[in-house]
Amino acid sequence: MNLGSLNFFRSLQDSNTKQQFVVVGLGRFGRAVCSTLHELRYEVLAIDRDEKLVDRAIADRVADHAVRLDSTEPSALKEAGVFEFDIAIVAIGNYLAESIITTLNLKEGGIDHVIAKASSATHVKLLKKVGADRVVFPEREMGCELARSLTRPRILDRFELDPEHSIVETIVPQRLAGKTLAESDIRKQYRISVLAVGEDESKFDINPDPNHRFKAGELMVILGANADIDRITS
Repeated sequence: MNLGSLNFFRSLQDSNTKQQFVVVGLGRFGRAVCSTLHELRYEVLAIDRDEKLVDRAIADRVADHAVRLDSTEPSALKEAGVFEFDIAIVAIGNYLAESIITTLNLKEGGIDHVIAKASSATHVKLLKKVGADRVVFPEREMGCELARSLTRPRILDRFELDPEHSIVETIVPQRLAGKTLAESDIRKQYRISVLAVGEDESKFDINPDPNHRFKAGELMVILGANADIDRITS
């Protein structure tokens, strides 16, 4: 169900009103954000101080518009019309001072929702202090996801609602095979809600009937506390 990709784009979709985004920083992360938003038919303005990265973004058509400017200069941002956008993604990450100053400039310029990429725990704290509405830490999130996939191989995909709760796609445990949803009493035994079941990812039965009988190897999408999810998938 490709739940993992929702972690970042959830905040964009929930906050989006005018369907216009500005992405500052055209490294691998920023370029990926631009490309995905552009493919989803949102209007995207891409910004970087590196002329080569801007030219490449234009040539590859990963955004509707791409401009070269110094995002630490408020006057340059204003002249480019950046402050007219509702949502900004600061994808600079590896340049701490530039990232923080850019985030501050965007908030002071009146952008409603600023999402910033961090490269360390300290960076996260600083970005929040200067007004970032959401901070993402891709390297940490990828590391956590890898660790979970190695220790919980039954979990195929995960969407974190908050640090303690998730929606996951997993393989039905063998101990549930042959039982109906009602017989397994998952909600009482594990404090887990079953949102969907399916034999493969091409089609899921949403909000399955209590009489649905689990099959070995079947997939299910569940919601609950991470500790309870670990219990049912172990």
